[in-house]
Order: sequence, then structure tokens, then C-alpha cells
Amino acid sequence: MMKCLFLFLLTMPAFAGHNFNKVMVVVFENTDFSRAIEQPYFKSLAAEGALATNYHAPTHPSQGNYIAMVAGSLLGVTGDGIYNLDARHLGDLLEDAKKTWKTYAEGYPGNCFLGATSGRYARKHVPFLSFINIQQNPDRCSRIQDTKAFMKDFNEGTLPDYSLYIPDLSNDGHDTGVAYGDRWLKANFDGLIHSEKWPKDMLLIITFDEGSRLSDNRIYTLFWGANVKSGTVSNLPYDHYSLLHTVEEEFSLGSLGRNDQKSSGIKDIWKD
Repeated sequence: MMKCLFLFLLTMPAFAGHNFNKVMVVVFENTDFSRAIEQPYFKSLAAEGALATNYHAPTHPSQGNYIAMVAGSLLGVTGDGIYNLDARHLGDLLEDAKKTWKTYAEGYPGNCFLGATSGRYARKHVPFLSFINIQQNPDRCSRIQDTKAFMKDFNEGTLPDYSLYIPDLSNDGHDTGVAYGDRWLKANFDGLIHSEKWPKDMLLIITFDEGSRLSDNRIYTLFWGANVKSGTVSNLPYDHYSLLHTVEEEFSLGSLGRNDQKSSGIKDIWKD
């Protein structure tokens, strides 16, 4: 009996935090909750994972929402321009705690490119590049990579503790619409997340930066994978600050002392 129990425990994921050891956030663009949940793949993932139905983005337009995800505040970002921010952010907390992180940005030219756009790539969707302490440090800048690096890291089993995945302006639905983004997500991620290689201790979060300008900014946000109770529907009020608080709490990072500290983490989607 004890031998069977020991073998059972060996097969269970060992979570350093309460619920996950790794997390990946994939961000789509400019879509109301009601439109996103109509899409077949977004809808099917909601049945497999946990869907937050009362999750709101904090602002318009896009860029402030990306900054909120990693800084716990808009930090004065009110538009989609070039910002150079002298402030602490999630990358600082992760490094202080000896955690690894990367941004995988589709089409990113590399070499700490700080231009506004390059092809279908847009800097405004890559929040860490707005921080001066990233811009001026080549080693830290190298943590922002093209999405080709994601496949290499995935295949080699070297995905970081925290990763932010940013599709380009076509694949995130910005210029093409949510149905296009839905098809892209299925084509590029379904085979990965349902494969034996996908880390069992990784939480996958799929969210949007914001809703439409005429809406209440309620957006689709899905939690899938490590210790998530499948089929859960959460009606509690959450936002991008809640997401940041959850990462901080799980990794024992402390906080940035902004809205992340004031916010509640995600509490009602876990198996135990």
C-alpha cells in the first residue's frame, strides 16, 4: 500500500508555488468578451480550462494595458507612442527571485530594436521594451526574442519560468479580426499544448489587451493547464492587475507596490 502511494506521488506534478511552476501569457487584440467566446477554438479551450467571465482591461488604447500587465500601473502611458519608463517591473521581481523570463514577440528584429514597428511587429505590444533598465542592458534586452526562439525552447525543454508570447499584428487579430486570431491559435498551439512535451506544471493564460472602445472593456481570459479545474467559470471581478498579482504570489516575488498589491489574485479556478 505504501509503495503504491509513493509511486502515485512521484507521478504528480511538484509545484513550487501553490498551483504552477511556469506560466505563459499569450495576448490577443481589441476584442470584446462576447465576440471572443463565439470563436470555436477560444470556446473549446474554455471547456478544457477555466474561463474568467468578469475580467476587464483597465484602459484604452492598447499600450497602457500591456504596461499594466507587467508594472501594476499604467505609469502615465495614455497612448500608443514611444515610452521610456524609469520604473520597476515584473522582470525586476523575477530576476531578484532568481526566476527566468522571456518575451517571445513575433517578427521582433532582435538586437534591442527600439523602433516603433518592423513589418508586422509593433513595439507597443512588447511592454518590457518600454523600460529604460531593459533598453540600456544588452543582456536583459536579449530576453526579448522572436517567436522562433519559443519553438527552440519548447523542443529543448528550456521554457523560462515566466514567458509573454506576443503574436504579430495579423495573428493577434489587430488587423485581421478575432476569427483570424482564433484560427491562428489553433493551428500553432493546439498540437503543442496537447502533446506530451507540454510542461505539466505550466499555466497557460490566453487574454486580450482590451475590448472595443464602445464596450465596458470586458475581455476573454482563459486559464489552462497546471492545477486548473477544467470547466470552471469564474464570475469574480478580475483584471490585468489580478493576473500580475497571481504571478507574484505563486513565485513569492513580493509586489511592485502599485495596483498589483491592491488587487486580489485569481483564487477560484484551482483544483485544490
